[in-house]
Amino acid sequence: MPAKPLPELIDFARRNSPFYAELYQGLPARVEHLDRLPVIEQTAFWAANSWPDNRLLTGPLSDAGVYKTGGTTGVPKFSPWSRAEHADSVTAFGAGLVQAGLRPGHRVANLFCAGELYGGFLYIENALHHAPVDNVRLPVGAAPDAYVAALIEDFGVDVLAGEPMKLSSVAEYLVRHGKTAERIELLLFGGDLLFADLRPILSRAFPKAAVASVGYASVDAGLVGAPVPGDDVRVHEAFPNRTVVELVDDVTGEPVTAPGVPGRVVVTNLFRTLMPILRYPTGDRAEWVDVERGRFRLVGRSTEGARVGTVAMPTEEIRAVLVANDPDQVISGMQLVQRRWDGKDGLILRLGCTEEPPPRLGERLVEAVYRARPLYPDEVAAGAVHHLTVEWVPRSGLITNPRTGKLQQVVDERPPA
Repeated sequence: MPAKPLPELIDFARRNSPFYAELYQGLPARVEHLDRLPVIEQTAFWAANSWPDNRLLTGPLSDAGVYKTGGTTGVPKFSPWSRAEHADSVTAFGAGLVQAGLRPGHRVANLFCAGELYGGFLYIENALHHAPVDNVRLPVGAAPDAYVAALIEDFGVDVLAGEPMKLSSVAEYLVRHGKTAERIELLLFGGDLLFADLRPILSRAFPKAAVASVGYASVDAGLVGAPVPGDDVRVHEAFPNRTVVELVDDVTGEPVTAPGVPGRVVVTNLFRTLMPILRYPTGDRAEWVDVERGRFRLVGRSTEGARVGTVAMPTEEIRAVLVANDPDQVISGMQLVQRRWDGKDGLILRLGCTEEPPPRLGERLVEAVYRARPLYPDEVAAGAVHHLTVEWVPRSGLITNPRTGKLQQVVDERPPA
């Protein structure tokens, strides 16, 4: 499906979508450049995408596939794709799998979640089907770890594709049973970032496997970026002639153009017209690696982190501190748990582990976090918040979304105000 020139796409959206007509009503009749358009405000966007009185779509829902965004609470966020749009998307995504390391004849076990309109499993299955190299597709889905481990051996699986937490769950099963899967050549992760704290368990279980992103896409935004070969699995590049990726400043909304400066990821889809995606914020943050080639490095979610009293605790910064102070690589996952007791807020570092942690490791980790975030112990000394504590759990004890399998980075267990 050919991409529409940007001015035509904008004109089509404002003529056929009541939402975009209202959003762009103050703009000139012809708009040539993206920076003349406002960044989408998600609450209004999804409020318009409701049934039966939909104000977002540009036409009737008559020949389309419908997915639902993962992890949604409240009003469901349904994302329809026309037949042609979906075919074009999975074809481009399938080509990206070759950049990720897919080779002719690879036997790929698809471990992504399915059901309840979730798109992960079906999208990857279709991408594999449309990939430009021969491959054997094994549609496993959310099967027990024991089943996956047996399938690797019995069917000669070369590649595992799945959520990071599912891949690490299979890895933990193998390690716990004294096994390794040396025939696995490639681990393809998607749906979430692969954090550094999961690397050790994956290396132990799959010692010969390369690790790569399956690609960057979402049910709502659609195609965003293809994986870029190399050691940094967070680097992606915009799909040529299909997507335009922008980074914008968190505060000012101005474009970020300098390498190494984080900003919000905003994407425009040039071929998706049933539900147009024009300057849509994906919810992720990234920094430019190569502006000319459209290459960027994902650095985390734009709203992710805990706040304890007046102290901000960004998940990526806290995770980096923990990994740097875990010489024995005991940690296999992290969650920030917010609780409130005795009239004060407190934060628990819930840490997954596959073996008994060394004595006093928890204390040393707390001390390291305090050094990195000195405002926290200051607030403790002032009596404003509770001391930071560590809670060791099996990796399976970390809370994940029951439908998508994604790790919940922050869990708020405080009672309603």
